[in-house]
Formats: sequence, C-alpha cells, structure tokens
Amino acid sequence: MAGKPKLHYTKGRGKMESIRWLLAAAGVEFEEEFIETKEDLEKLRNDGDLMFQQVPMVEIDGMKMVQTRAILSYIAAKYNLYGKDLKERAWIDMYVEGTTDLMGMIMYLPFQPADTKEKNLALITERATNRYFPVYEKALKAHGHDYLVGNKLSWADIHLLEAILMAEECKPDILSAFPLLQAFKGRISNIPTIKKFLQPGSQRKPPADEKFIAVVRKIFNI
Repeated sequence: MAGKPKLHYTKGRGKMESIRWLLAAAGVEFEEEFIETKEDLEKLRNDGDLMFQQVPMVEIDGMKMVQTRAILSYIAAKYNLYGKDLKERAWIDMYVEGTTDLMGMIMYLPFQPADTKEKNLALITERATNRYFPVYEKALKAHGHDYLVGNKLSWADIHLLEAILMAEECKPDILSAFPLLQAFKGRISNIPTIKKFLQPGSQRKPPADEKFIAVVRKIFNI
C-alpha cells in the first residue's frame, strides 16, 4: 500500500489549503512537513525537490508534485471528483477558476498595508456579491441539483465551500442575498469527510495572524 501523501508548506493556509481541503473531502489521510525557516525552504530547493523552486509541493504516488493547479487536478481526477467527461471537467474548471480568483484576493488581504486593507476588503465584498456568488446561485437555481456539476460532489463544490467560508470571515452576512448558496453551504458542510475537516483539531489551518505573516515574510523574503 502506498504511503500517505506528504505536504510541504508553511504552517498556514496559503496555496496549500485548497489541497488540504480536497484530500480531506476525498477521505485521504495526509502528513505535513512544515517549512518554518528560510533554511527549510533552501534545503528543498538544494535537494532538487522543487521543479520551479516554489512550494506547495506534495509527495504523492512516487511523484514530487508542484504547481497548485496541477496538484489539485491530479487529486480531483484520482478520487473521482472531476466529472464524468470532458464537458463536466470544463464546467468544474470554470467554477474552480472563479473561486480561485476570489480566494486569491482574500488570501493576500492580511499581507497588504494597513492603509489599503479597508479599501481592499470593500472590493472583495463587492466582487463576491456582484461577480462571483451570483454565478453559483444562478447555476444551482437553473438545474435544481444539490451540486454544481453532474448532480454529484466534485472539486467545484469543495472549492466553493472553502471560498464561502473565507468570504464569511471577511463579512459574516455575505451570503444574505443568496438563499441557495446558504443551503448549499449547509449541505456540503455536512458531508462526513468535510464535516470532520471543519471540526477543531483537524489539519485545517486558521486565518493568517500577525505572527504567521511575519514568519512567511522572513521565509520568502517578502
């Protein structure tokens, strides 16, 4: 039997968090080796483990995979969370890219200067409520199913739930105008593997705080 996937990243969300979410939703146990210093990162680079000198990196099925999108696509396909045909995969990709754009804005918010945070928070709220969430609300209404694609749990659903929870950390009532997304959030959150991941003590990481931000800046020279 193959060993558990091993995730190499900092002890925070960042680009690895969606990978943690996807593995957890698929019911896959994984190990984490945290990068806590600049030297930890340099060692991975010097050992030739990082194809493009960057993390995230995931050891899985004998590969040392890099590039977030490639890792996520592989896991989604491996665990049957990537649709039944090319068309379904295309829809999943489109939905995932949308939520990735929104989550990227939220992810970088804590790293921005204090004097621009309020403006950027307002932009996140505006984009979430006017550009992104209406798309998913409309999709759920149009087909009347519990899931976004093919009436079956997919990577798109898992990614959307992650995005919703991140957006709610910015503005708790952000779903107030989206009743179908509120119901979706409840449904997907109660899938046993996801429910487990949402419990305290899981490998899900908390939002970035000042201490974590300082560590990240030091490791990556930012």
